[in-house]
Amino acid sequence: MFLVNGMIMGAWAPQIPLLLPRHSITEATLGLMILLIGIGAVGAMLFAGKLIAAYGSRRMVILFAALALPVLPLVVLAPNLLLLAPCMVLFGATLGCMDVSMNANAVEVERRMGRAIMSASHGFWSVGGFVGGAIGGLAIARFGPQAQAIGVALIALVVLLIAARFLIADAPAPSTAPPHTTLLPPVPALYVLGTLALFTMIAEGGVLDWAALYLIRTMDTGLDRAGLAFGFFSGAMAIMRFLGDRVRDRFGAVRTLRVSGVIAAAGIMVAAFAPTDTVAIAGFALSGLGVANMVPILFSAAGNVPGLAAGAGIATVTMMGYSGILLAPSGIGYAAQTIGYRPTYAIIAVLLLIVASQAGRATAADRVKRG
Repeated sequence: MFLVNGMIMGAWAPQIPLLLPRHSITEATLGLMILLIGIGAVGAMLFAGKLIAAYGSRRMVILFAALALPVLPLVVLAPNLLLLAPCMVLFGATLGCMDVSMNANAVEVERRMGRAIMSASHGFWSVGGFVGGAIGGLAIARFGPQAQAIGVALIALVVLLIAARFLIADAPAPSTAPPHTTLLPPVPALYVLGTLALFTMIAEGGVLDWAALYLIRTMDTGLDRAGLAFGFFSGAMAIMRFLGDRVRDRFGAVRTLRVSGVIAAAGIMVAAFAPTDTVAIAGFALSGLGVANMVPILFSAAGNVPGLAAGAGIATVTMMGYSGILLAPSGIGYAAQTIGYRPTYAIIAVLLLIVASQAGRATAADRVKRG
């Protein structure tokens, strides 16, 4: 499921620059279109936790994965902005709710195994992002954007059909769980974790949505090579995420998060002031190594907050985090147009340093090892 979600998001990255000439829009208007993705995701996530509590994460991840498959082709085939806008909202809603559901299911796997597996789960998302971003850019250059979008949807369908029957069939939240009459749980610790996830996923969104345009506009890079920015970012994340659970079990969630934040900030800063596209791509790859374990640790911490069902905690933190990966890029587009791409990426690096300084807030993630 993580692979499917990442593949669709990765395939979206090289499609983004093509929206500018296709609809004759500027970066600022493109940012507003991306904002609609965020509105769809955040709006739907408000209800995702309650749906997971009522029906279980397995049912929800399969449902939202199935609904997400045709959305990228719909976005690419939309002939005008009037039809593109609702497709963007649907894109965010389906992938966002799928994200919450699959993370809640991963927390259940962690609890049953008694050890961390969240980073490896996100590693499969990064593999999907690498395939969708790096290979997807080449597929667009050779076969065209429509064929790429439809091809990704068909591949994702095959993976979904194979993987769905192996998902853990978790039960709905027990009736003894504390009831919440509001959509957002009144637990302050969740919102601190959500803010850290927000800052972290601003970096992910900044690379996903704008790295290709940054290379094209700043360094005159070709489209096929520009797609490598997010592709190598995701590839580096994948490598580190498959190692991340072992690192986290050995050094603890707090120390891992702190060091990861510093590495991620350094990579973004290298990319921000790179003299060539090769150095910039290398900087994005370095930042991928750092970002790799930050979101999984924050999600594990959210899923293990005392007194809350995993789905409720993850829904809240994921919703806030997705404000970074989906809503904030609209602000990044405005900032890039106003002050330039390089200063914008430097600001993102500062946000990652803030996350590193607040790593102690993620101690709940270490409860996994204690069962």
